[in-house]
Order: sequence, then C-alpha cells, then structure tokens
Amino acid sequence: MTIAYERLLDRQLQWALQEGSMHFEERSAVHLTLRKISQRLAELKIPYAVAGGVALFFHGVRRFTEDVDILVTPEGLQQVRRHLEGLGYVPVFSGSRALRDAESGVRIEFLVTGEFPGDGKPKPVAFPERDQASTEQQGIRLLNLANLVELKLASGMTSPGRLRDLADVQELIRVLRLPADFWQQLQPFVKDKYAELWASVQDGLREVAD
Repeated sequence: MTIAYERLLDRQLQWALQEGSMHFEERSAVHLTLRKISQRLAELKIPYAVAGGVALFFHGVRRFTEDVDILVTPEGLQQVRRHLEGLGYVPVFSGSRALRDAESGVRIEFLVTGEFPGDGKPKPVAFPERDQASTEQQGIRLLNLANLVELKLASGMTSPGRLRDLADVQELIRVLRLPADFWQQLQPFVKDKYAELWASVQDGLREVAD
C-alpha cells in the first residue's frame, strides 16, 4: 500500500525536516517524482507543462511544496490514465484524476487545458495550451512566468481557499523584482489585481528600508 507523502511529513518530524532541506537541493521526493513523471510523459509523447509550487521553484521562488501539478490536454489526461494508472502510479481515490507515485507517495495533480483556475467557473483566464505557454529548464517543461502569474492571480481572485496563490504572486514580484508594467503581459481580467499586489510589495519594501 502506498503511503501518502504528506502523511509521512506529518508523522515523522525529523524526516520532514530532512525532506525540506533536500527539497532546496532538488533532491527531495517531490523533485525525484517530478523528474520521473516528466521523463515518462516525454517517453509517451504526452505534451505537458509543470505548474503550481514546483513551477514557482524553478522560476526562483524557492518554497517547499508537497505535490506536483502538471498541465495536460484532455487527450493527454486520457493517455495518462491508459498508460500510467496501475503501472507505477495509483489513483488518489477511485475516479480521481490525481495520481500518486507508488514508490514515493507524492501526489501528482493533473490540470487540464481549457478548464478554469480557482473556483472552476468560466472566466477570461483558462489553463492554456502547453506550446503557447511553456518554457524549458533543466529538461523539464514548465509554465512560463507570465502564464504562471496570470493563473495564480485568477485562482486567488475567485476562490477564498486559494489565497496562497495571491501570496505566491507577491513573492514572485518581490524575489524577481517584477516591474510595475509586467501587467502588460497579462489578461485584462487580472491586471488590476497585479497592480494592487505590486503596490503592496513596494510599500512593504519601503517599510523595511525605513
């Protein structure tokens, strides 16, 4: 039986601390799971792009995350189920689109192009096609910065349970020193929220300087 990675983190404090340290060295179970699933998807010729906390990590906001989010097409999701489910990967629960690496227990959440972030309701921002919205780092395809920011803004704006996404954008602005006019790369739906968060980050930096 595969034990959920997040449960192991909760149960074993010393091991969790070690995993946290290894995560920043790109040697944690999450990173190993990421490289394994990325290689498997490439072998199966399933287009994908890494999203979520792991994409943040590769863009420069290095925080710990306990799962892997991967964007695929609806057809790609069908192939994932056909070729991976039961073959080194197990469903999180019956009928779930999320899988666990059977060895590491790390959860892999599959996002689907054309669906909507946050509350899942139709909005001007949707999960994009991989080829229009991704870049490559260390042999791994991941969402480019503009699309990652856009999706996190739309998610945090429309779902009270996803406020962490807005905090992630603030960290991207702070760590990467994103300019005020970065909003020009974003959908109008999220531009005002970006401007608001950018201003709040500048206020915080001024307070620290004072």
